[in-house]
Amino acid sequence: MFEIFESTESEVRSYCRKYPVRFSEARNAEMFSSEGERYIDFLAGAGALNYGHNNPEIKGAVMEYLSKDSIIHALDMYTEAKEDFLTTFKKDILEPRGLDYKVMFCGSTGTNAVEAALKLARKNTGRTNVIAFSGAFHGMTLGSLAMTTDQTSRKGAGVPLENVTFVPYGDTMGIEYLKWLLEDDHSGIDKPAAVFLETIQAEGGINVAPVEWLKELRDLCTAHDILMVADDIQVGCGRTGYFFSFERAGIVPDMVVLSKSISGFGLPMSLLLMRPQLDIFKPAEHNGTFRGNQLAFVGAAAAIRYFNGHHLDEEVKKKGALVEAFLRDKICSLDERISCRGMGLIWGIDMSDIDRAMAVKVMHECVKRHLIIEVAGRGDSVLKILCPLTITEDVLKEGLEIIKESVQVILKQYK
Repeated sequence: MFEIFESTESEVRSYCRKYPVRFSEARNAEMFSSEGERYIDFLAGAGALNYGHNNPEIKGAVMEYLSKDSIIHALDMYTEAKEDFLTTFKKDILEPRGLDYKVMFCGSTGTNAVEAALKLARKNTGRTNVIAFSGAFHGMTLGSLAMTTDQTSRKGAGVPLENVTFVPYGDTMGIEYLKWLLEDDHSGIDKPAAVFLETIQAEGGINVAPVEWLKELRDLCTAHDILMVADDIQVGCGRTGYFFSFERAGIVPDMVVLSKSISGFGLPMSLLLMRPQLDIFKPAEHNGTFRGNQLAFVGAAAAIRYFNGHHLDEEVKKKGALVEAFLRDKICSLDERISCRGMGLIWGIDMSDIDRAMAVKVMHECVKRHLIIEVAGRGDSVLKILCPLTITEDVLKEGLEIIKESVQVILKQYK
């Protein structure tokens, strides 16, 4: 069944090795194989499908656009689709939150927006060094990779990854260490251009930064004239119960990078939001052939209307409370060495105190039971829940039950 893939596709392929299934259809949080077998999706395109597979309202807007001879590719030219997205994004997302950002359309992937933010931070400040955090993941191109900490990813670079200083994430020690770096004239660290931040580290193991820590970090950046860049690529677009993940802390970053679910339909799209005074790129100083993805603009505008029209932020908080209660009462109670953390609809089940290899074993057991799910964190020791935000409660509960059954099966190996 998989001969053409194995003989022709590069060895770099990854997800298909974990889920050896040929898929043909998908609806909301359910995927179907070529043989018609049903799978529950707790991966959601690694966060690119917040609105589910083939969301009818978003799909309708895309199909209507395609039904005419609408322009599909336009570089960064003015188009009706781009105008509608910018108007909708400004009116329905930015203005209600009191956010004043210029919008830059980057290349088709999130890492391109991170690269743009890096370049713009250095251009604005004249400084080269940046701060990132232990456990960070920002992308696979060289600038983004320099701020990413897992060794497997970093080893793929083939060149030194430089101009980044790493700081412990999410605790008082990290803040105190950063203060020392900035305030001690013998710390040996050049003043950074920016601090790159995930308010919740997804690939790092679902590490949730405390609100007070985020506020302290914002104050520290302001005091030292350092730009704060929020990477909302995976935890934005409603994932945490807020459209932007930093809203819960009441902070305003200087720049924000968005991708994955911003297009609403799994279409390639990435954005860099910036305070207007930071908008100093010269024309075409950072560009990309596919930064004018018209279908993505159409999907993104429809997704914003869906988000607000269906009060998706409140729905995510409600479902997040359901997940939290289930994990606490039905998963963590299975063994005192299991811990859970997260918010909204991003959660991690940490099994490292039992065995770092256990989460991978549970993942494979889940797949056998037709649940698509991923691992994250140090040594892939955290089972990661990242279902579509639109998942129905009955399918959500069904998937959680599969996790419980799978943990119970694998736990028997450690008794």
